[in-house]
Amino acid sequence: MPIGEICIREVIICNRSTNVLEAAQLMRRFHVGDLVIVEEAGEKRVPVGLITDRDIVTSVIAMQLDPATITAGDLISREIVVVREDQGVFETIEHMRAHGVRRMPVVDQQGALVGIISVDDLTELLAEELSQLPKLISKEQAQEVERKPSNSSGVASFGKSASGR
Repeated sequence: MPIGEICIREVIICNRSTNVLEAAQLMRRFHVGDLVIVEEAGEKRVPVGLITDRDIVTSVIAMQLDPATITAGDLISREIVVVREDQGVFETIEHMRAHGVRRMPVVDQQGALVGIISVDDLTELLAEELSQLPKLISKEQAQEVERKPSNSSGVASFGKSASGR
């Protein structure tokens, strides 16, 4: 399944010049723990960074810096890791693991932002998929009982008598 089919399409964004106080207020207003930092490139928004609530706490609040003077761009500490919307779920998981990230912007073939995917989203998807396995087993057992009902002795009957005639 392509990651573009399951990613969150409503991404809360900011730009490099958004100050950390405004970024925190955006997170609070939209009940999210991260913002994708974008640059406008014509008609498209290209992700250039990611800022998390943890970044704000560890890099600004804990250091007793003024969140009104520090920008989202100041908190970009490494090159952003993205995933293309046509990549598969397991390929995305491997990409996250290889880069040690818990969330990644999802981009189209031209690099424009189309969504975001997180470990939480993937865990929920995989748990839902795995929960279907016991249902399959139960259905298979019920179908077998319908196809091969047992007789009163508990021995399956296949159209012949016990004597074989």
